[in-house]
Amino acid sequence: MSTRDETGMHDWSDDPRLTAYALGELGGEEARELEAQISGDEAAQALVAELRTLGEALEQGLAGESAPALKPEQWHAIEERLGAPTAPSAINRKSVAAAAGIGWRGWFAVAATVVGLGVGATFVLRPGERFGSLPAPAHESEELARQTDSRAYLERLRGLGYIGADPGEGGKPTPAELGVQLQSLGYAGGPGTPVPSGIAARSHRMARGKWTRVEGERDQEALRAIGYSGGDGEEPLMEQVFFDDLSEKTLQDLEQLGEGNREGYDPIVENPFRAAGRDPLSTFSVDVDTAAYSNLRRFLGEDRLPPADAVRIEELVNYFPYTYPAPTGEHPFSVDLEVGSCPWKQEHRLVRIGLQGRETLPEERRSSNLVFLLDVSGSMNSDDKLPLLKRALQMLVQELDERDRIAIVVYAGSSGLVLPPTSCDRSVDVHMALERLKAGGSTNGGAGIELAYEVAARNYIDGGINRVILATDGDFNVGVSDDGSLVRLIEEKAKTGVFLSVLGFGRGNLQDAKMEKLADKGNGNYAYIDSVLEAKKVLVEQMGATLETIAKDVKIQVEFNPREVQAWRLIGYENRLLAAQDFNDDTKDAGEIGAGHRVTALYEVVPVGVPFELPGVDPLKYQAPASATGEAFGGELLTVKFRYKRPEGERSTLLSETLVDEGADFQELSADTRWAASVAAFGMVLRGSAHVGEAGLPEVSRWALESAADDPGGYRAQFIGLVAKARELRGR
Repeated sequence: MSTRDETGMHDWSDDPRLTAYALGELGGEEARELEAQISGDEAAQALVAELRTLGEALEQGLAGESAPALKPEQWHAIEERLGAPTAPSAINRKSVAAAAGIGWRGWFAVAATVVGLGVGATFVLRPGERFGSLPAPAHESEELARQTDSRAYLERLRGLGYIGADPGEGGKPTPAELGVQLQSLGYAGGPGTPVPSGIAARSHRMARGKWTRVEGERDQEALRAIGYSGGDGEEPLMEQVFFDDLSEKTLQDLEQLGEGNREGYDPIVENPFRAAGRDPLSTFSVDVDTAAYSNLRRFLGEDRLPPADAVRIEELVNYFPYTYPAPTGEHPFSVDLEVGSCPWKQEHRLVRIGLQGRETLPEERRSSNLVFLLDVSGSMNSDDKLPLLKRALQMLVQELDERDRIAIVVYAGSSGLVLPPTSCDRSVDVHMALERLKAGGSTNGGAGIELAYEVAARNYIDGGINRVILATDGDFNVGVSDDGSLVRLIEEKAKTGVFLSVLGFGRGNLQDAKMEKLADKGNGNYAYIDSVLEAKKVLVEQMGATLETIAKDVKIQVEFNPREVQAWRLIGYENRLLAAQDFNDDTKDAGEIGAGHRVTALYEVVPVGVPFELPGVDPLKYQAPASATGEAFGGELLTVKFRYKRPEGERSTLLSETLVDEGADFQELSADTRWAASVAAFGMVLRGSAHVGEAGLPEVSRWALESAADDPGGYRAQFIGLVAKARELRGR
């Protein structure tokens, strides 16, 4: 039974009933009695959630793995370690296998499991520490995998009887279940280790931590070209070799077939220069997404340069905080403009447009109706996906209170409501629901989206925040899965006043383009979560910006003065461009700005009189050439106009500002403008831009260092480190 601590509260830490209850081993009247005792005791409920997490993690880690047949001397070793006589029947053998470290990674506590099974002892195991002479597991920890070369590890597995030699020599073939586990560590095989049919072959070189997925006829052909032979994507590769024996060139070729080939990025066609005399208007939708930056950080952290189409320059620039003035008037955002020389092309000018959304104080935040729409399909079964997703949303829940309601909808082969709308003053219930989630099945995303919006609509809060938060790797493959149908579905739901935020997770099959489109059409934002720190940034530090929209359908239109501007180009925003006539059309969808959001846009401008030719454009016969800079319009370089709607409005409001070029040099510009230029130049270098001019990674590093003094959160210092990493990778 429980005891009481010094405060008079129950101390549940030594009560085996709580663990048995958490693991589903307590039933009937005893379970009901315990539920009554812990009702209202948040500490006890939190402990139950923690124990369930451990139990489910153990179950998941042991899925498909048979319990070892322990020898008498091994049982004796366990008895001695536990300090209590134990018959083999007293402890579930799979639990003992878990306690012995079989199939597990990193640190884990097994005290709860053992206490719950009535043994009454507490102990902690570390990698490599196990009872008696229990054999090493087939899928050792990732740490051991990194420390062990593939040949030695394969031989060790054979010695344990898991993998035979050539079948002709009587060796034991790899079971299908073990094949899956080995592939999760990247073993495509070796002599005597065929890859199970229908499973994508994966390759892993330990020294580099590189992953390669091989799928489809295209990849098979590429493998054959470098000396492999195999089937058509549905059959296992017919030849396998040790990766230690591969040449450097072959490894590089395999890496080119890597996980990026399953990740979905829309092609980016870089914005060209346009002649101001013929084409003076630039119109686009604002974009507050930041996913491209954290995704780029993930690539560089894996010692890889990102694919060009993953580098959306506007998302890199908008990732960082800037010190634009706060709005003071009737409009929900302020406007800040600046112009100076362009660092990568000194004779050109660089224009920076900055918007700063109005901040919302915590006590001013509106009540919220949030529906977490969570992907629990099989593709989410890795540490950087579902476990990180759960941790991220738990951090958000901690910031909410009695004003907020949360529901949880999950989708995999089918979708379902796992938590009805629940007030956040019962946050333990929300945490426990999140902890119970497991990954498995295919991905019926469309059905989940419809259910999530249905739940949000039933609990709609007039004048409040009504939002679906979709968390996924984007791999929709069942039900409504094509981009067109999903986008139309989201567009219709957004009209009801329920907005959508999208959180992307994981690597290998990240459907980035799909998630960006859904967030765009759902009147929300898209962030990629690559770490707990990024989750904190998006869901805690910027919670207001993520949840609360202060302006929707925000459009920008810039009119260039042809007496001052010969040509111009917008840097980034390629997939946010609008037709000139869309600016005044209130039926045309555009981007949203959240509370405290900042938006930055950059233009490269060619002044009149600077030698410049637009490729492929003949001189016009009837158009009078622009005169040199004169008195017209007081030397105005441009006029920038903005249209936006209130969050629940249908008619837009217009405001405008003008900009005069005072001739400032780049070094005279604000640190914010110089920083934004450095980040944009980094994106152009990584993309191989035709307009990169004199910019290279050394120049990007220097410009960034010179403008990084004001660095709240350390984000600028981190960026400088990423530039250094890119320089290292480029130099290989």
